[in-house]
Amino acid sequence: MHIVITNDDGIKAPGIHALAKAAREFGKVTVIAPDRNWSVCGHSKSIGRPLRVDPYDFPEADAAWVCDGSPSDCSALAGLKFLDEPVDMLLSGINPTPNLSQDFTYSGTVMAAAEATYWDLSAAAFSIDCPRMKQELIDFSPAVWALPRIIELLTEYNLPKFSFLNVNCPNLPIEKIKGIRLTRSGTRIYNDVLVRKTDPFGRPYYWFGGDPPESIEEEGTDGTVMKDGFVSITPIWQNMTDYQLLQTMKSWHSELWKDYE
Repeated sequence: MHIVITNDDGIKAPGIHALAKAAREFGKVTVIAPDRNWSVCGHSKSIGRPLRVDPYDFPEADAAWVCDGSPSDCSALAGLKFLDEPVDMLLSGINPTPNLSQDFTYSGTVMAAAEATYWDLSAAAFSIDCPRMKQELIDFSPAVWALPRIIELLTEYNLPKFSFLNVNCPNLPIEKIKGIRLTRSGTRIYNDVLVRKTDPFGRPYYWFGGDPPESIEEEGTDGTVMKDGFVSITPIWQNMTDYQLLQTMKSWHSELWKDYE
């Protein structure tokens, strides 16, 4: 099995080294990762400029390439036959902060997995629930522990087209992980505030600040299950149509569409 690994924190981030080392037990591992941090880049893709992709010394992988593009660019390279041999699977991460519920649309880590599905690759994204102020204490072992189960799911079962797995792990020692749960996306509350400042020349500038987002506790959702000490696996399908609202809108008999039904 040939596994490609990428991330959004850059090729020097400790999470991608932990993931590559663990994945190497299951097949050949090739890393294609950004040359810098692309956190919160979403599904960004380079159009209208060339990509630079160079070999990189990465002891935990069989081969590695560093790219000046986004995480999705790295996935597209894997899917569009940049490599000399076929790719079976793409894994993204390990992200040092969680990607729960609506977070996944922001996340370069998760969107790298999404991009892989466009090219018929099995894919999963891995994240750990570690506060940013404690990043030096992060323990990637829960994601490494979950990895064999995720690879088993991706190899034994064919996910529907444009579907992938979003995996979120508690930042706990292995002995305190209670198990794995299949979950649905919950709801996040964002506590962002706009911070206004003035530079030395009197011109205004702005920061997005505030406290980290919070998950509303609902049974069976990714944030709640992870908070309870379980690894959360959420299947993501990229058809974002609101079918319930679609049916409701059909009942409105709007002049806009009644002639086209």
